[in-house]
Amino acid sequence: MELSGLSLREMKGITFNRHFVPSKEYLEEREKELEPYGDLWETIHKGSYPELYDIDRDWQDFYSSYVSTYLERDINELISADSLTFTKFMTAAAARTGQMLNYANIAGEVGVSEPTVKKWISVLERTGIVYILEPYSASALPRAIRTPKLYFRDTGLVCYLTRWLTPETLRNSAVAGSIFETFVVSEILKSYCNEGRDYRFSIFYYRGKDKRASGENEIDLVIREDGVLYPVEIKMTGNPKPSMGGTNQVLDRIPDTKRGTGVILCLIDRKTYLRENLIALPIEYI
Repeated sequence: MELSGLSLREMKGITFNRHFVPSKEYLEEREKELEPYGDLWETIHKGSYPELYDIDRDWQDFYSSYVSTYLERDINELISADSLTFTKFMTAAAARTGQMLNYANIAGEVGVSEPTVKKWISVLERTGIVYILEPYSASALPRAIRTPKLYFRDTGLVCYLTRWLTPETLRNSAVAGSIFETFVVSEILKSYCNEGRDYRFSIFYYRGKDKRASGENEIDLVIREDGVLYPVEIKMTGNPKPSMGGTNQVLDRIPDTKRGTGVILCLIDRKTYLRENLIALPIEYI
């Protein structure tokens, strides 16, 4: 059983325990137990480690102790580097959460070799610090990019490593969008873990260059279930637009599957139909 940090459902005492998939059945069941989540940025910045919600603990002191314990106890035998260099590597990786994984870029910043970065990313993944989101690939999508994306499991740790010290500065920062996306992806993964389900063969992302488009198109998440592909966009906005689901139709090319209703998870205050097969959802629906 994979144990992750506290989910928003757990923090709010919500007993609904199905994994997130934006089917009609899921949405109807979820609506029976919706609970306002309040100030999301406070939670995003604080992170999801239970101790922070169990006792009155200083945020910086907790994460400083956590990083030290992680380096000295959990991975001491897995890496051949001093703790200062590895902490620098963790910081460089945290600054790239929500981005496509570029080993060479991280290696250049940290001053180690690319194979070393690949090994260390693997260590972060095995010890539950990061999640590697694989791209959705099919023969019908020859222009799809094959590079995975990197997500940290805990946004509080990201904020500590990258020195965003308050929720207010984080919310108004240039990285707010990527950290918001990281938070939402983490919550969706927790919904699978807490139901005892394996998400590794169900959740992907798509990025590719369509012949008709001038640049690359992306779908933040593609959730596959029972032969249906559900496109999910994650947007830090309270005013979602139908154009935000403009790439979803690329999934229609894939044989032996059908495209489910697309959703935009965002900061809107209620479920809103943007068009027949596209719904904007508050984060409370996860």
